[in-house]
Amino acid sequence: MRPRILALAAVLANCALAANAQQPLGIGTMGQGTQGYAMGAAIAKVLQEKGGLSSRIQPSSGTSAYLPLIDSGELDFGVANVQEAQNAASGETMPNNRKLENLRFAATLFPFRVGLFVRKDSGIEKIADLKGKRVSYGFSTQSTSQQVVDGLLANGGLKRSDVREGLVPNVVRGAEDLAAGKLDATFFAIGGGKVAEVDAAVGGVRFLPMATDAASVKRMTDAMPPSYISVVQPRSGMAGVEKPIPAMAYDYMLLTGKHVPAATVTKAVETLAGNKEALMAALAAFADFDKARMAMDAGLPPHPGAKAYFDKTGLKSK
Repeated sequence: MRPRILALAAVLANCALAANAQQPLGIGTMGQGTQGYAMGAAIAKVLQEKGGLSSRIQPSSGTSAYLPLIDSGELDFGVANVQEAQNAASGETMPNNRKLENLRFAATLFPFRVGLFVRKDSGIEKIADLKGKRVSYGFSTQSTSQQVVDGLLANGGLKRSDVREGLVPNVVRGAEDLAAGKLDATFFAIGGGKVAEVDAAVGGVRFLPMATDAASVKRMTDAMPPSYISVVQPRSGMAGVEKPIPAMAYDYMLLTGKHVPAATVTKAVETLAGNKEALMAALAAFADFDKARMAMDAGLPPHPGAKAYFDKTGLKSK
């Protein structure tokens, strides 16, 4: 009987392993219409088609909602900008200042370019023109977005008290409120699908250019430390950009949880590193993905699986 019991136990163990192997990886993203959603969807597609890692995205209202799920082991990966990641790990933007100590860095993806956009017929041409205007604020499910808006306004010599706050829970609501005439300006990623939707609904929108002189850039980085200036070139389908404009940029990252097996994270990072063309086919913004920058961890602890890949390939944090 004992050999049969042992054999049965082995079969059951193998079945459990197979079931776990087939369990899709959960990837947290922003809601539909955002660059964060498109980014996560592109990653899931490439991991599944090129890496053999069954993956599904789980959209939510914002990083404040899904980063805690990675920390608790309910999701496996998620996309977030460097400031969101740092704030979540330190507890700065979490309820009761709870530190998300199980978040781990997997890879830097690409520079994320953002700005404040307005209706094209608004008469607003630069950030300084927003004094006394209604600007999106609050971002209860995207708490770092408020810090971004502070940085955008600071670049134009404005502070929060210089504008009229239009409280919104996230960037999607901000875009909808601008379309409805409830806001004069709102924050969004340049190239976001929701911006194109608003552009079509209101007869045109325009992103406001950032000032590039040293004093203006310093005000911006004082408010939003990881940010820098990056020039955005117009292209087909990019609403609100009709000519090259300086924009605020900061890096987006792929985060994972301490609970995810090292082999899985190594495979995921390796797959992304080797499939830029497939990533670009899924989302044009991955044209700025640079394998050489993948190890830029911005101070978060790297997952052992990511570190193993970086060590093997000689990539270093910079």
